[in-house]
Amino acid sequence: MTNTIIFTIVSLTLLGFVLAWILYLVAQKFMVKEDPRIDDVEAILPGANCGGCGYAGCRAFAEACVKADDLEPLFCPVGGNDVMKGVAGSLGKTVAAKAPQVAVVRCNGNCDAREKVNHYDGYGSCAVMAGLYAGDTGCSYGCLGQGDCVVVCNFDAIKMDPRTGLPEVDEEKCTACGACVKACPKFIIELRNKGPKNRRIFVSCVNKDKGGVARKACAVACIGCYKCQKACAYDAITIIDNLAYIDYNKCKLCRKCVTECPTHAIWEVNFPVRVPKKAEAETIEQ
Repeated sequence: MTNTIIFTIVSLTLLGFVLAWILYLVAQKFMVKEDPRIDDVEAILPGANCGGCGYAGCRAFAEACVKADDLEPLFCPVGGNDVMKGVAGSLGKTVAAKAPQVAVVRCNGNCDAREKVNHYDGYGSCAVMAGLYAGDTGCSYGCLGQGDCVVVCNFDAIKMDPRTGLPEVDEEKCTACGACVKACPKFIIELRNKGPKNRRIFVSCVNKDKGGVARKACAVACIGCYKCQKACAYDAITIIDNLAYIDYNKCKLCRKCVTECPTHAIWEVNFPVRVPKKAEAETIEQ
């Protein structure tokens, strides 16, 4: 009996050693060796894990930076150029600075401009609302006002204005991560260059209906009248599907299109207040 017990213990001990050795060999064979530079790059990143870079998180982005031959297609919107410069320095690579961007809301159809045609009484989500029907106003393209963009913003950079029923972006807090862009089922939020002195001009409308239909649905809709395009000397404005769009790479911020728009669908942001022509003439005479 004693010999049986001893034999069993010895056998199990030997079997344990053999299995442990096999596991060790397997682990060594299939071990994934990770580049230690990934930790260095991740430490430089802001750690927001927002996905604005196009990767699942900062760790995945750091790995992509280490493996990339060229950092040009990679960018951390939260950290910006300073962080990318640090990443490039740690890897012995170079990276060109990119123009800072900000989210803009391309819908100007506030409560006064868009008449309600029905009342939505469902779950408070733009995605759900858009899945059920076109919306509670005559414009099937405009903001639904349920605030999905606010929910997904990790930086408290976007709020719903109770007076207009539209989202407003705080450009000081906005990191251009793009979360709000992806969350909007109506695609009214766009990332655009902040522009010199944070000045921007864009068409605050995405309605593609013909002029009369668009204007009836929303008093400040783009009606595709071509006046802005004709006024632009820099070929920065295109009209596609009855909707004007301003290319921020071509726009020289002359503001001529703004005054030409009959529905005030074109917005100018952070510009000095315009002096009325009559007041300007009186000032010159004095």
